[in-house]
Amino acid sequence: MKITPSALPEVLILEPRVFPDARGHFFESWQQERYAEAGIAGPFVQDNVSRSVRGTLRGLHFQEPDAQGKLVTVLTGRIFDVAVDIRRGSPRFGQWIGTTVDAAQPRQIWIPPGFAHGFCILSDTADFMYKCTEYYRPDSERSIRWDDPGIAIDWPVVDPLLSGKDAVAPPLSEASILPDYHGT
Repeated sequence: MKITPSALPEVLILEPRVFPDARGHFFESWQQERYAEAGIAGPFVQDNVSRSVRGTLRGLHFQEPDAQGKLVTVLTGRIFDVAVDIRRGSPRFGQWIGTTVDAAQPRQIWIPPGFAHGFCILSDTADFMYKCTEYYRPDSERSIRWDDPGIAIDWPVVDPLLSGKDAVAPPLSEASILPDYHGT
């Protein structure tokens, strides 16, 4: 497995060893010892799968309290995946990274607790899976506006399909509850 830190060093891009043959391909999507060596120890307590159509944008989501780390991958299709550092006091507060993830070339993104997450669909449909280190808790669910000019994400979609909740999410500057930075 190849592990590459992103411009936000806590966010990792993982490229598992893929074994292709005439039938398709195989790769390990989780192996506790190997991922722990990479700094992704879990434990994971919940797996989620979403299917979305082209132009859908989901995010930017996070939980606080009960922050979730997420190990994300695309099962079918192609997405643009985004992580935003929203930890109060972080030297990278408000900074984001975005990367394309395509099921044809399996990759995973590790988004640690304290980061907001969102993605948009670039293919006709996409099936997206993410492992979570904390259970979903509706009372802890939070959102930040996907097109917040203070963050200025360069999304590859115009006029995306949004949920009602995502359409009215506040900008980061108005978020009343955010995680704290505990780094060095």
